[in-house]
Amino acid sequence: MKKAFRIKKNSEFQAVFQGGQSFANRQFVVYVLKKADTDTVPFRIGLSVSKKIGNAVKRNQIKRYIRQVFTELKEGIEQCNDYIIIARKPSAEMDFHEVKKSLLHVLKKANVLDVKSMSKKENRKNRTV
Repeated sequence: MKKAFRIKKNSEFQAVFQGGQSFANRQFVVYVLKKADTDTVPFRIGLSVSKKIGNAVKRNQIKRYIRQVFTELKEGIEQCNDYIIIARKPSAEMDFHEVKKSLLHVLKKANVLDVKSMSKKENRKNRTV
């Protein structure tokens, strides 16, 4: 992910926690903060994976999976929002496809995923294979 797509500073995390809405399932919690300036600013994501999840290798693997999911879904996700994704304990046992399915579920719950553009992209991908 490019630097423009990341949330790194504690103050930015706190702003999303305090001003945003949270949506959750068993594996992930997603905080969404709708930003006021809506002039083609890309979405940003912040990741939080606790040491309770596992060792450094497992935590980094989960973060890579989440980043890859957002990279694949970037056209279908609402721009001009800040997202914070918190991984819960069951996510440690998941492979990439399960992580993607779970994140899709939470993002649909949050109503920030454009399902129409996603289905068009999937149809194009399936035709080319």
